[in-house]
Amino acid sequence: MEVEEGRSRVVITNVKPEIECGRYPVKRTAGEKVIVEADIFADGHDAVSAAVLYRKQGAGPWIESPMELLANDRWRGQFLVSESGVYEYCLEAWVDRFKSWRRDLQKKAAAGQDIQLDLLIGAGMIEENLKRVPGAGAQSLKEWGRDLRQSGDVTRRIALALSEDLAGVMERYPAKHFASRYQRVLTVRVDRERARFSAWYEMFPRSCAPEAGRHGTLKNCERRLPYVASMGFDVLYLPPIHPIGRSFRKGKNNAVVAGPGDPGSPWAIGAEEGGHKAIHPQLGTLEDFRQLVRKAKENGLEIALDLAYQCSPDHPYVKEHPEWFRHRPDGTIQYAENPPKKYQDIYPFDFETDHWKELWDELKSIVLFWIEQGVRIFRVDNPHTKPLPFWGWLIQDIQRDWPDVIFLAEAFTRPKVMYQLAKLGFTQSYTYFTWRNTKPEITEYFTDLAQTEVREFFRPSLWPNTPDILTEYLQFGGRQAFITRLILAATLGASYGIYGPAFELIENRARESRSEEYLDSEKYEIRSWDTGRPDSLRHVITRVNQIRRENPALQSDANLRFHTVGNEQMLCYSKHSEDGNDIVLVVVNLDPHHTQAGWVEIPLADFGISPEGSYQAHDALSDVRYLWHGARNYVELKSQELPAHIFRLRRRVRREEDFDYYM
Repeated sequence: MEVEEGRSRVVITNVKPEIECGRYPVKRTAGEKVIVEADIFADGHDAVSAAVLYRKQGAGPWIESPMELLANDRWRGQFLVSESGVYEYCLEAWVDRFKSWRRDLQKKAAAGQDIQLDLLIGAGMIEENLKRVPGAGAQSLKEWGRDLRQSGDVTRRIALALSEDLAGVMERYPAKHFASRYQRVLTVRVDRERARFSAWYEMFPRSCAPEAGRHGTLKNCERRLPYVASMGFDVLYLPPIHPIGRSFRKGKNNAVVAGPGDPGSPWAIGAEEGGHKAIHPQLGTLEDFRQLVRKAKENGLEIALDLAYQCSPDHPYVKEHPEWFRHRPDGTIQYAENPPKKYQDIYPFDFETDHWKELWDELKSIVLFWIEQGVRIFRVDNPHTKPLPFWGWLIQDIQRDWPDVIFLAEAFTRPKVMYQLAKLGFTQSYTYFTWRNTKPEITEYFTDLAQTEVREFFRPSLWPNTPDILTEYLQFGGRQAFITRLILAATLGASYGIYGPAFELIENRARESRSEEYLDSEKYEIRSWDTGRPDSLRHVITRVNQIRRENPALQSDANLRFHTVGNEQMLCYSKHSEDGNDIVLVVVNLDPHHTQAGWVEIPLADFGISPEGSYQAHDALSDVRYLWHGARNYVELKSQELPAHIFRLRRRVRREEDFDYYM
């Protein structure tokens, strides 16, 4: 084995976080810390020092942040990422001669040994460091070195050698003889806050008309903005708004033959009016869309667009670039299939075409076109059905120039494929939450997401329903089931979404038995929604989103922990903010039909709450306050009331005025 520098004695290994040997970046949002750990050690008994090196990619020299020894040669350091883009980090460690000398001097002095020569050795180290220390610090070092060399008053010289002031200067400007540098430079992808914390609302613009039976417009959609914003959402996601093909158009309830007035599926993109860079003429104009983006911003909302890389048979691409599609032996273009299902109204792109480079460039140009119109968030339809290298190239290329762009992967597929999409750059991803309903299912799944390496690169977005998915739990659980799934989505995850107004209006009619398809699905027809209905969940949704905004603990996927509750129909979990001042405890009744009760067990020591005294559990949903004692407390959730508590735990604090309050 060839050795570059045989005098570098420190080993750096088992670095965390590090995704596949540094091949992929970990993810953070601006303002978050990156905590780095590693095993760092050397031969012998010399003391070791270490630091994390970091910088914005392409932005000058390394910035150094010291690491501290935890236990058993495990070290930890951290740094702050302050803006969107890519950061780099690495580790450096060295045998610290001064720290070793100081430690041994203290032991020798305590044993009454002669330390005259040791003081001279220390003086030499101090004087050697003069060239590294600027300004007044250098003058102080010079005086310390001189004083250590003087004879007489050994006690004073020892005190000086062991002083914290001297140790502080030497630690800030260390002599890194033969330092070891970690073999890889690792990266952090830093996104804006909305990548970490967001509430999405999905809505079909064509169903926004004030009168039933009319095709809605972007202007109608604009008038719906205050309604969406009033519930506390910050992202309004629109399914495809492009012209819809007429060939093989699907009818109501996915009928193979469309009726004369059937509008077709928005995902059958493209007609003679244009393709992916055009607006459906019945929705309005490009200027109407730009106006919608502006008005959304005024209402505290961002518009997210659907990015569906597929075409109807009438899409201009089909005539202009037939080489981008796969042809069958009879000369026809292969439509999409998921046997036995057939989607004759959709042509997938052939990513194995000889003209793949031109295809990639064109697909990228679609994203750039909508960025120019003011869009910064894209929900990507079925990304797992396109080549993975394509997404790595596209997202990296886009975010290099537009670091604030967010990509949400609608990837209901195998876990390893979902995780690979996240590693390649997708900002967020749909999850299996939609089908995780029992206590063991939820606990196991979210423990994996929150407490394994997955949390470093995979940001879950939790959706109780979508236009494609109406689960059995919602079909038969009634109003309570919808509220339960809302609260779970909004508190288990920092990012979640609902498909409305179907969700708040408790739309639970399935097309047929054992189907997750909606009856009279909005994918195939225009629906009229009475958003003012008295049974709407609008007010519950508003309160839940308000609680999310008020509690930093719910604005991150970190620190999620499940707790024991002696009832399999009840789920208990907590989140706390990084500073520990915000502690949220959620208790949910998973049974939408019956009252459930149990004793919850809370690890008070982890929350800094004394097990001897009392503390307050303030239910933010009902605004009721409970005085709890100890780790075990009784909770009952009745079937006809709210199916959950969202408690904020407040510690008891004694004021000087000699009365208690809770914080």
